[in-house]
Amino acid sequence: MAIEQVTLPTPAQAALPAPLAFISQMTMRQKLAGMAAAALAIAVLTGLWLWSRTPDYQVLFSNLNEKDGGAIIAALQQQNVPYRYSEGGAAILVPSGQVHDVRLKLASQGLPRGGLVGFELMEAQKLGLSQFAEHINYQRALEGELARSIQSLSAVDGARVHLAIPKQTGFLRDEQKPTASVLVNLRGGRLLEASQVAGIVHLVASSVPELLPSAVSILDQNGKLLSQNKDGRRDAGLDPTQLKYVEEMEQGYIKRIEQILTPITGPGNHRAQVTAAVDFDQAEQTAETYAPNPPDKAAIRSQQSQEQTTREAGATGVPGALSNQPPAPATAPLTTPAAPGTPTAANQPAPLNASKNATVNYEVDKTVRHVKTAVGTVKRLSVAVVVNHKTEKLPDGKVKTTPLSEAEIKQITDLVREAMGFNKERGDTLNVTSSPFRAADPETLSEAPFWKSPEFISLAKDIFKYALFAGVALYLLFGVIKPLVRQMAARKEEQDALRDVTPGGDDAVVSLSGPGAALALPSFEQKLAQAKELAKNDPKLVANVIKEWTHGGQG
Repeated sequence: MAIEQVTLPTPAQAALPAPLAFISQMTMRQKLAGMAAAALAIAVLTGLWLWSRTPDYQVLFSNLNEKDGGAIIAALQQQNVPYRYSEGGAAILVPSGQVHDVRLKLASQGLPRGGLVGFELMEAQKLGLSQFAEHINYQRALEGELARSIQSLSAVDGARVHLAIPKQTGFLRDEQKPTASVLVNLRGGRLLEASQVAGIVHLVASSVPELLPSAVSILDQNGKLLSQNKDGRRDAGLDPTQLKYVEEMEQGYIKRIEQILTPITGPGNHRAQVTAAVDFDQAEQTAETYAPNPPDKAAIRSQQSQEQTTREAGATGVPGALSNQPPAPATAPLTTPAAPGTPTAANQPAPLNASKNATVNYEVDKTVRHVKTAVGTVKRLSVAVVVNHKTEKLPDGKVKTTPLSEAEIKQITDLVREAMGFNKERGDTLNVTSSPFRAADPETLSEAPFWKSPEFISLAKDIFKYALFAGVALYLLFGVIKPLVRQMAARKEEQDALRDVTPGGDDAVVSLSGPGAALALPSFEQKLAQAKELAKNDPKLVANVIKEWTHGGQG
């Protein structure tokens, strides 16, 4: 039977509250062990709690230059925002819940600037600055503003602009035009299209006076010249906008056909395809036509007439005074007979010569026609329409399909002709047929396992944190503290059971332990005999008990 030294409580200790009395009964070694166990448990629980409450850090900005990085760190320290550096210091990390708020606050302060200075450089001009320095500052500011504008493109990560603006001179013969060079750093896997390169060229050329687009050079981070890359399709006369226009036109015809057939066949029971031949040629024609003037519709532009008559009267009749008389006044021969010897029209001499000229200018029938053909006119349409068979559900539950009749196909053909604007002279073609549709096989998309989703991973991390915290807490409670308390409670029961068998009162000490030790001596004589036997067999243990008595239980 194992024997262990046990100290019985004194009357002063028995008067204390139960927890304090229980602690006062412990030896110094037991107290130190309990304090160490409690401190360890508190430290572990506190560490786990702080670790579970540690925020998840995300990237605030990356690939910053030293100037912007220092300005951002200073701003974060002023705002009392915790931050960290990624491995290698390539990025600044902040708690994930504050990323967007911090970015907006830094953006209000103009951070990050990207190492570029714009027109804010002109705000701090020093007094007495020379004209050359002012020109340099203006050029730097203009370069910075252009670089910022180019960096706003989604495919551009960084940009630098170099302007060569010559000094103005009064001699036109020696005048030089400005030039510009742009270096763009593209994002990974991104490329600049020809239209985007042209946009950058015109942006720079429009920002600098007298800068021609042909004097702007654009390079990428690999040193490849982008500004002089010619588009082979444009050089061959192909324009992507034309292809897009044809596609939109065809989709418009298809939409009109489907809208008119859906109420008849039902949704999903017809398909239509349209091929449009579009003429993008630009032609201008000027014609002048001259037609003969009809006699009844002749238009006189100008007319000139000239008439000249000359008459010479010779000597007639018998020579003498009567024949040389002037002609008598005209008289009516029916009423008044002519006097004898009076000259008449019959005996008057005829005119010797007469002249008559007439000039008539008619308007010329001229037609001038200037014709400019429209761009994007439809030359020909080819339409194909397929309609599904009619379905009928039989009484036994089966589905029966029947093709459309000739009358139904003719009805659909007439409707499609009107919807597409069929023009036989233009060469349009239309083909409508009825055919059963084959049911498409259901597509089985391979979904990613739910445990790989970001939401599940984040939830699993949180659950792991709290589960680990709870596991450690339960282990400390049931694996360390509870056995210690149970052991101390057993010691107290043993002390209470052995108090009566101690031959010296409340301060006496007896060393007994093992299963059933408290009930081993039912009577005082048996217990006393057992104590004598113990002193005989193990005097060292008895000496230790006496030592405990002399030190008051503090040894």
